[in-house]
Amino acid sequence: MKIFVYGNEEQQNEIVSNFPAADFIFSFKNRLPESDEYKNHDAFLILSDFSDAMDFTLYENKPVLINAVTETLSVFNFPSNISRINGWPGFLQREVWEIASHDGERIENIFKNFSRRIFFVKDEPGFVAPRVISMIINEAFFALGENVSSNEQIDLAMKLGTNYPLGPFEWVQKIGIEKIYSLLKKLSEKEERYLPAPALVKRFFQQQQTML
Repeated sequence: MKIFVYGNEEQQNEIVSNFPAADFIFSFKNRLPESDEYKNHDAFLILSDFSDAMDFTLYENKPVLINAVTETLSVFNFPSNISRINGWPGFLQREVWEIASHDGERIENIFKNFSRRIFFVKDEPGFVAPRVISMIINEAFFALGENVSSNEQIDLAMKLGTNYPLGPFEWVQKIGIEKIYSLLKKLSEKEERYLPAPALVKRFFQQQQTML
């Protein structure tokens, strides 16, 4: 099976790390496919940050997995060949991928010889793992705002106490605070427990200012 993968270098490295897939031929690109490449591939992994401007009519009903953690398929009324995955940094190298899809049978056929296992989840913002990580990060920012401890000490405590590979602030550096903030804001529209901590909001807007 030939799969087109559009993503950055880190995402591409995660795809092939730990669990190499000998039965797959990957075409790694840092751009969207061109006209001839739509015909020459069996499936597509679009790992750039989601944009609702993407034209999914070009994929000729072939399976397309998009990196859309906060956005859902139902909101944008995507065709049935479009599925969602979590393409946040650090998650693509995991053995299990969460997928929201209306085309489960074809997705299962793609992954039956792939080196990842798939876990189908509801088409809701955040999947499961990103929600958990975001809440852990949010609680760490609450602790930081209350002067419980420092970034470094909170990270160390989480790694030593729970055997996590990364502390919450290290996850922020890896994933990007804008992704965490956006997901929490989206989730908080229905559940107040997801409201971003004041210290997280402050750091998010500080970063936005530095980017101007």
